[in-house]
Amino acid sequence: MTVAAAVFDIGGVLERVGPPDFMDKWRRRYADALGLLPDQADRFRADMWVWYCGDLDEPLVDYVRLLRPRLKTGILSNSADGARREEERRYRFSELVDDVVYSHEVGLAKPDPAIFELACRRLDVQPPEVVFVDDVPDNVEAAARFGLQAVLHERTAHTIATIERLVS
Repeated sequence: MTVAAAVFDIGGVLERVGPPDFMDKWRRRYADALGLLPDQADRFRADMWVWYCGDLDEPLVDYVRLLRPRLKTGILSNSADGARREEERRYRFSELVDDVVYSHEVGLAKPDPAIFELACRRLDVQPPEVVFVDDVPDNVEAAARFGLQAVLHERTAHTIATIERLVS
């Protein structure tokens, strides 16, 4: 079946995020500062969003931009409340792709097959027509079981080459 869409995770794929122990560092900072002043609380919150949003993987984002209009494009992200606001402000993902599914907004999360079904329905494609890219092996395995052409993202150049192979 021909590939009609490419769907990407955000954290760890379109965004390069810090190591998981980063939040432990900020939790200790918070614990040490019980009774935070308002400006301290604001800095803590800003630091959390800097970590959460990471740095844009510009080569991959540039590639995603080139996929349109050849393919429908989407984002499927397990997310926290506020993610759309912060990521849109920083990266304008809604302008990059045709549809964005944030788990916290739809009440579903990867690896639940229902969220893959929702992403397909919103893009009006069948599972075998979709290339799905994620950095979490469990999510990639679940997507493959659902019928998506699932790609484990480890390196940008390899991910792009894999998508191109699947599309051609």
